[in-house]
Amino acid sequence: MDFEAWLSAPGEPDPLVVETSGSTGRPKRVVLPRRAVLASVAATEGRLGGSGQWVLKLPEAYVAGIQVICRSIVAGHAPHVADGWPAGDGWFTSLVPTQLRRALDDPAEAAALRRAHTVLLGGGPVDPALRERAAAAGVRVVATYGSAETAGGCVYDGLPLDGVGVRIGDDGRIALSGPTLFSHYDGDPGLTAEVLVDGWFHTADAGLMRDDGRLQVLGRVDDVVVSGGVNVPGPAVAARLRAHPDVVDAEVVGVPDDEWGNRLVAFVVGPVPEGDLREWVAAAHPRSWAPRQVVALDAIPLLANGKPDRVRLRALVTS
Repeated sequence: MDFEAWLSAPGEPDPLVVETSGSTGRPKRVVLPRRAVLASVAATEGRLGGSGQWVLKLPEAYVAGIQVICRSIVAGHAPHVADGWPAGDGWFTSLVPTQLRRALDDPAEAAALRRAHTVLLGGGPVDPALRERAAAAGVRVVATYGSAETAGGCVYDGLPLDGVGVRIGDDGRIALSGPTLFSHYDGDPGLTAEVLVDGWFHTADAGLMRDDGRLQVLGRVDDVVVSGGVNVPGPAVAARLRAHPDVVDAEVVGVPDDEWGNRLVAFVVGPVPEGDLREWVAAAHPRSWAPRQVVALDAIPLLANGKPDRVRLRALVTS
């Protein structure tokens, strides 16, 4: 698509239709008006305190990649799409946690990221240990939360962008409002009416507002695995596993189980025995949160946008 022509077209051009990643099931076709995309571009520039060339490291078919392109064009630059990084300083990029983790493992990549103005980090939970590694390497990271339905990240480091509203429902579900919202799901008016109510988008994520006024995302509502009658927050267990010194990467999912109702399965990259990992989780959380099964992998399977392929992970232990 010619994004430069779309951004400069007179009137209100045809909206973008962005297909979600389908990381947890059937993809949805999200309809984004240009005004929502531009509202996100302007709010991002205001929050980051600058604009310039953006480096595209994410697929342009997904909203994070689209926003990288649009932010760069609005700032008067063609996005950098070549391998590697620009030669100068002060550019911007957007990554998912796996990309940042791998970049920090490479001294040359880490040195390049030090020259960036800001690295936006989204697409999944951001482990504190990863933030600490980036800070120690001199890389400015801003964690983002959002989705295709909000034209990309709309909450930066726990604080909503200008014009964005955040509230937590009685069920703990995060709801968002503001000028960056999508208009509807293409071909699915029923789902649109279910999640878009009175100007608020009711997400599939659970969260809470901390005492300092920042949003803390706890993970998807369906990431809470009820195992043996205990509610186990999968993202918290995965974060604990990644903090193990010998674990390169980890992800957890819940799968049906005849005895427990559901069992928590950990997929781990790294040479750590199953028993050690269970003890590692139990040292920081209730023992009932420890995964009941550990599967060793050479790498966590990813979708095209860099997010873990949770459907494929479940299939590994249920097929």
